[in-house]
Amino acid sequence: MLANLKIESIAIIESASIDFMAGLNVMSGETGAGKSIIIDSINAVLGHRTSKELVRTGENNAKVSALFLDVDDCVLSKLKELDILAEDDGSVVISRSIGADGKNICKINGCPVTVGMLKGVGKDLINIHGQHDNQALLNSENHCDFIDLIARHDDLLCEYKQAYHKIKELETEINMLNIDELEKVRKTDLLKHQINELELADIRVGQREELQSQREIYQNSEKIMESLQAAYLALNGGDDLIGAAGLASLCAENLENAARYVPKLNKQSQDIRTITYDLNEHVADIRDLILDFEYDKGEIEQTELRLDMLYRLSLKYGGSEEEMLDYLKKSKAELDGIMFSDQRLSKLKSQLIIANENGQELADRLSGSRRETGEIFAQKVKQELVFLNMPAIEFVVKQSTCRLNEGGQDEIEFLISANIGEPPKPLSKIASGGELSRIMLSIKNVVSSRDGTGTLIFDEIDTGVSGRAAQKIAQKLYQVSRGRQVICVTHSAQIAAYADNHLLISKDVQGSRTYTKVEPLNIEQRKEELARIMAGGTITRIQLENAQEMLSSAKIIQEDLKQ
Repeated sequence: MLANLKIESIAIIESASIDFMAGLNVMSGETGAGKSIIIDSINAVLGHRTSKELVRTGENNAKVSALFLDVDDCVLSKLKELDILAEDDGSVVISRSIGADGKNICKINGCPVTVGMLKGVGKDLINIHGQHDNQALLNSENHCDFIDLIARHDDLLCEYKQAYHKIKELETEINMLNIDELEKVRKTDLLKHQINELELADIRVGQREELQSQREIYQNSEKIMESLQAAYLALNGGDDLIGAAGLASLCAENLENAARYVPKLNKQSQDIRTITYDLNEHVADIRDLILDFEYDKGEIEQTELRLDMLYRLSLKYGGSEEEMLDYLKKSKAELDGIMFSDQRLSKLKSQLIIANENGQELADRLSGSRRETGEIFAQKVKQELVFLNMPAIEFVVKQSTCRLNEGGQDEIEFLISANIGEPPKPLSKIASGGELSRIMLSIKNVVSSRDGTGTLIFDEIDTGVSGRAAQKIAQKLYQVSRGRQVICVTHSAQIAAYADNHLLISKDVQGSRTYTKVEPLNIEQRKEELARIMAGGTITRIQLENAQEMLSSAKIIQEDLKQ
């Protein structure tokens, strides 16, 4: 149950704290007062897509938080999967901050979560029915979803979808193998050429980098030789120059001579002697490098040719050695597939026969489950519609067979006949706005009886409905609210009269800014609000008396519905 909703800096709502109760909560107010903003705020805190445009002008961010009490086990289980614990009293607090820069920060019981996680939990906390749902009902492609939701054959549907995907995979592979002989020869020749070209190249990972490094040495060989000779001369010396190695040796000899008289110089003389040995080793190494630093111009040409070949191959088969080798591997596999395509094709066709039989068997079971569920669903919806002042209604779930597809083999469409003697026809052909609202309410009631969502929200379910029909909708909403929390945005006095908790949404202009406030109404204030809804303008004494009579009448019927 949604116990409290706090809104800060969203559109024309600067700050609001709304307390909801168990039972039927009604929100009313003049058009543009901010009722839709409250619904948008609830959608935001449930993880639905939102926009930075919601942030109140002049503010850096907006925030919505919702307190839920007595959440069901399904929600607690999802929170446990996210390593989030409910509060000690079993409550759950969800918050979402929306920045003017578009960034979102979502939390559940203080733990950061993604918008996707928020949505996964939110859908089991609140079910919102808006006016767009009525329009969605006109699209028959959505009707099968209602039946599947009621049937609760998720495991069967999942098993069928896996079987169908297997069928499509086999069909795709068979189509790829089912090429004509001319195409097969052309493809074989191309693959053989590509494989031969890549194999002759003898590609190995890191080869291009090694060749580029070798080329770098060749291109700078003169500079390298000059540097080596200069280094050798500096260490070894020349005809008229003593090198560093000779100087170090001379230094060591002098220190050794001195150490005969000053023993503490022994360490210095030994260290310098060690350095002398090291320098002499480096002299030998550099001399070997100079003697070995010879190259053939043919080697340079071979290196350039090799690099050029790797470059050309990379343009055709992939930018790196790894990609080219992977292309070679895949080409060999594809060639093997073609060479042995007849055997593979025969095997795949046998597998496809089995897969089609399995898919058809699952589709038949799915159709049977939908047919059985559709009959029960139609009866329950009709009962709801009869209660909602549509006594002559005929509601039919039409189920026909089509080719296997992602959802099975069924095309399902809801048909109605609102008048005796008229054959049932598609909703889009004959349903008026008021009828559509009542049909949707009936379907929602039937569907909601099969899920554990603690709160139902109806946004202007009374659209196109008035008089006795509105009275019946009010009674139905009150009846549904006995088993769960119902929140309803309405412009109907009949519905507002049945509220356990009536909230008035109003706006006020202060200076150059507009502010929305939400306040619960006492009995006298409710009477005035009902009179305003009925009058649409100046409230008279007679309208106040009518409002009082409406509240009294609702009270009597409420007592009857409780029994």
